[in-house]
Amino acid sequence: MADIYLISDYGKLYKNNRVFNFLYPDGTVSKFFPHNTQRVFIIGNIEITPEAFKMLMHNKIEVVFLNKNGVFNGKLVFDDSKNVLLRKKQYDKLNNDAFILGWCKNIIEGKIRNQMVFANRIKRKHKETTQLQDYVNSMKDIIEKLETATTTNEARGYEGAASRMYFGAIKYAILPHWAQFNGRSMNPPRDNVNAVLSFTYTLLNHLIESYILSEGIDTYVGYLHTVEYGRKSLIFDLMEEFRSPVCDTLTVTLFNLGVLNPDDFRTIDFSSSDDEYPLEPMEEEEDNVSTRKGVLLTKDGLKKVIEKFEAKLEETYYYMPLQRQLSYRKIIAQQVAHCKRVINDEESQYKPFEVK
Repeated sequence: MADIYLISDYGKLYKNNRVFNFLYPDGTVSKFFPHNTQRVFIIGNIEITPEAFKMLMHNKIEVVFLNKNGVFNGKLVFDDSKNVLLRKKQYDKLNNDAFILGWCKNIIEGKIRNQMVFANRIKRKHKETTQLQDYVNSMKDIIEKLETATTTNEARGYEGAASRMYFGAIKYAILPHWAQFNGRSMNPPRDNVNAVLSFTYTLLNHLIESYILSEGIDTYVGYLHTVEYGRKSLIFDLMEEFRSPVCDTLTVTLFNLGVLNPDDFRTIDFSSSDDEYPLEPMEEEEDNVSTRKGVLLTKDGLKKVIEKFEAKLEETYYYMPLQRQLSYRKIIAQQVAHCKRVINDEESQYKPFEVK
């Protein structure tokens, strides 16, 4: 099942026989079939005809709407889970302090260990930079402290501390002189590296959401990220272990291999009241710097990142629970299924995916 990305302003999605057709403003037409389409990402202002909408609904194809900056605007989902008993168990665990603490510590440790793998890789390529060894040592110390954490707030504090060390290391990995990165920033991203990080996190967010919904779990009930009105906390929980091996490594590669260039970015003055404002659906640490200027990918830049993100998901890695190679896409699906089994009391604790 494929994800389809339609990036255009003023294009039209319509039905022709039993095939989706997309008409671009220049008159060219692309086609895709409903039976092998899982999601459609619509980026820009696109018309959907009633007949095409009915075929999307009939085939239960998710539709994700992003604005021209690649920022989430909304989603259409045509099939709700009927497994109320599973969701009841999910809600009941909100009252289980021991479960929540174990969940938080496991996910945070997995996230930090994956960050350390990438940080060590950066350190090996920059042996002359002693600061990188300091970052790695600090992250090791944080893992040891995490093991003795007795509250979720204490554990979350260690997560934030490790992330600051980690993003300090990533700064050294970006090779092009024009690529700027001075720490994690969003809403809006303050530099081109953050623009790519934010967009890849958004793509990862929607991929994980689709797998959560397919398993019948409630996206709004997580345990590392507390329950708040309108926040899909479980998605953020399950993203953590994949940020570094999928999104961060890809971002560095896109810059260092010359896939992206300065023309793929634009700098804009933002207002929270207009369509340019990039409200990123993320929950993470960022530097406390106020700015009205932000950097976003252009349409061509979005296309490049999407293409390479999809290719990254097809790369394989050894998945220990099944003792075989799987694509990152399938590993993510397996981890969501593992999460479901933990919620359903078929397995005792959630074990995040770790790279070596």
